[in-house]
Amino acid sequence: MIARKILVLLIAVMFTLGVVSLGFAAEADVKGTVTKIDGNKITVKDDKGKATTVEVKGTGGAKVGDKVAIKAGTVTKAGKPAAGGY
Repeated sequence: MIARKILVLLIAVMFTLGVVSLGFAAEADVKGTVTKIDGNKITVKDDKGKATTVEVKGTGGAKVGDKVAIKAGTVTKAGKPAAGGY
């Protein structure tokens, strides 16, 4: 009986950690070339050819073919200075 409770607890902890890691993955930094824009979702292909779709707050004026960096849902075009000019 105790072994069953431990197993259920272990499965619950693993599930929780898996869901939390997906949340952090969504906030990960992404850099590459825009291949698709669909509303508030941008697909970016990195230098290794891996495509990643990220939900963003706004496109930041990015268009398909632009090189961008996405951090915390904010799109910045490559070569464009950060807010504040730094």
